[in-house]
Amino acid sequence: MQILVRKLMQRISHKQATGCRAYCMKMVADIGQPTHASHPQLLKEGEMTPGITTEEYISRRNRLLDLLPENSLAIIAAAPVKMMTDVVPYTFRQDADYLYITGCQQPGGVAVLGRDCGLCMFMPEADSHDVIWQGQIAGVDAALEIFCAKKAYPMRELHKYLPDLIYGCSKLFHNRQTAIPTYMKLESFQKFAKDGKVGDLSTFTHELRWIKSPAELKLMKESASIACQALLQTMFHSKTYPYEGMLSAKVEYECRMRGAQRMAFNPVVGGGSNASVIHYSRNDQKIKDGELVLMDVGCELHGYASDLTRTWPPCGRFSSAQEELYDLILETNKECLKLCKPGATISQIHNYSVEMLRKGFKEIGILKDEGNSLYNLLNPTSIGHNLGMDVHDSSMISYSRPLKPGAVITIEPGVYISSFLDVPERYRSIGIRIEDEVLITDTGHEVLTGSMPKEVKHIESLLNNFQPGMGMESHNNIRAASNR
Repeated sequence: MQILVRKLMQRISHKQATGCRAYCMKMVADIGQPTHASHPQLLKEGEMTPGITTEEYISRRNRLLDLLPENSLAIIAAAPVKMMTDVVPYTFRQDADYLYITGCQQPGGVAVLGRDCGLCMFMPEADSHDVIWQGQIAGVDAALEIFCAKKAYPMRELHKYLPDLIYGCSKLFHNRQTAIPTYMKLESFQKFAKDGKVGDLSTFTHELRWIKSPAELKLMKESASIACQALLQTMFHSKTYPYEGMLSAKVEYECRMRGAQRMAFNPVVGGGSNASVIHYSRNDQKIKDGELVLMDVGCELHGYASDLTRTWPPCGRFSSAQEELYDLILETNKECLKLCKPGATISQIHNYSVEMLRKGFKEIGILKDEGNSLYNLLNPTSIGHNLGMDVHDSSMISYSRPLKPGAVITIEPGVYISSFLDVPERYRSIGIRIEDEVLITDTGHEVLTGSMPKEVKHIESLLNNFQPGMGMESHNNIRAASNR
């Protein structure tokens, strides 16, 4: 009887194991980037990239065709792989225009868009060596099935098919930032270039990217939320670990743990006099007791960037000189936010900020005359910029262009007082910037980084009430209290 039971259990065990293996070995095609089939936790059915549907990508292509002159052709190359050493590449980041139009997040391709040919994609081919060392990549089949290209060919056949697509066109447009010799050396392309019939495609793509769709805004709000949460945790961390490098690592860790794929740029973590260097990136100094730290950070979430800056004293208290300057920058930030609405321009908001800061600097005593020379040293930056797939997004859009609902900009007044400037000594070596992300709405604006504290009393309260080891629930309670 025992032998019979043992055999029966062995059969059941064998069937369960076999069934488990059959289930686990279900093959899902790997195309080198997430799809709904391979990453259902990231993409919903019908999405080509997380948060953006196939229909939206097709709509983008059609809208680009509507903007292009009649009988013209657009050529967009993917971003190149950049090498750190002979065999070690830097982390790949796709060109925003190529991603915006194709949805492909991988290097090595060229997309061609025209009214007659639709979207035609030339895709790289991976040999067995590439697959072993780097994994699968999207090829011709993925271009047709996933990216919904009308036609697709291997890259090695570009010289064969692209001249036929160019033939009969009146003008070519391409992305000059990622242009590659593979198509630029073709005789047909060279002829158009010689005749002055090759233009910059970003004139049109930046126009499309400037106003965000509801799906894009959802991703941008999530990206901003992640950056705010990460910077708040880093602010708490700064009192115990007042080191630029540690704070840079902390904010990146917090962003990645919340789902961001990468930082939007190398975090600026400037303590003391380093805060007066606008794009300081060394992040290798200890922040001395009593100094301020300026942190300019942002992350990327599925292709969309965030960007915000806060300045605070890790020790928990602003000095009188620091608070005097900080209050001026904060007031300028608030007043400029009030101007953010449809019809306003970044240039107008900038000019208003200059008036406020000039007046404030004179009252404080660090600006003695109306001349531009010292003011431009105190604040040489613009009040803001467009934000989207790139940190400085849609750069072809003039700052004199009236803002429209769906545009996202930054508002970032600041003061940068180097140690060598001829100002009262108590103000030297201080850098302060307060930067927020702002969505232009039908009725005004929405501050996407509004959850991140910036009032002096809130910052000091947060820093002095935080205890190392406090859980996220306690952090959230402090955040709620700071917003009252």
